[in-house]
This record gives sequence, structure tokens and C-alpha cells, in this order.
Amino acid sequence: MAVQNGKDLLVKIDLTSDGNFQTVAGLRATRISFNAESVDVTSLESAGGWRELLAGAGVKSASISGSGIFRDAASDERARQIFFDGETPDFQVVIPDFGVVEGPFQVSAIEYAGTHDGEATYELSLASAGQLSFTAA
Repeated sequence: MAVQNGKDLLVKIDLTSDGNFQTVAGLRATRISFNAESVDVTSLESAGGWRELLAGAGVKSASISGSGIFRDAASDERARQIFFDGETPDFQVVIPDFGVVEGPFQVSAIEYAGTHDGEATYELSLASAGQLSFTAA
């Protein structure tokens, strides 16, 4: 597999709740993390005293974070609206040459920053809010 360009990892937001996805404007850095809690079922009868985990149990979650230059584009306005309205619309994460992760996310944090001699920046954090799907590239 060839090396991938980081700028091709895209976070997209459903602007109109009808599948009209648009890349979140101004992002310079993006990250997606997947987590699965384990359920420990170890007992005195566990072979050799080794920990045993219950397959298929536990809560799965994903988180997305990104940071970049604040552009005040339609995607930024939608992210603000989602945060203040407490919505959980669909987002897409395009992972180059791997696939697309799609599903409902909650905007859990938005931070804006700026200095007197620099650009306005922002950071965005999302938490999965339901079942996600994966479509291979």
C-alpha cells in the first residue's frame, strides 16, 4: 500500500439532513479514533489464570477531532447549529484508500482561538451517537 496524504483524510458534515455532505471548511488536522470496551469474564476456572473477555459485548464508540483555520463557511455554521441545538446528524469520515465511516455524531466541543498577529483558528470534537457504517474504498 502506498503512503497516503494526510490532507485526504476528510471530515464531512450533512448540511441539510438529506445526505448532502460537505467537507468541514478550514481543517488542517483531523483524527478519528475507534474504541471498544471489554467485558471481563475471568473466574477462578479461567485456564492458567488468564483473563477472559466476552466476545461481542461492551460498548463501541468513535470520536473525531479536527483543528484548522476558521473560515465561517456553511459547514462551520452547521457545526455551531448542531452544537447549540443538541442535534446528532450524520457525518462522514473519508479515510484515503481505506473507506468511508458514516453515522450520527454529536458535536461535543467547539473551541475558537486567535492572536492579535495571527489567524483565527478552531477545534472541533465529535462523539459517536449511534451505529456507524463502514464502506470500503
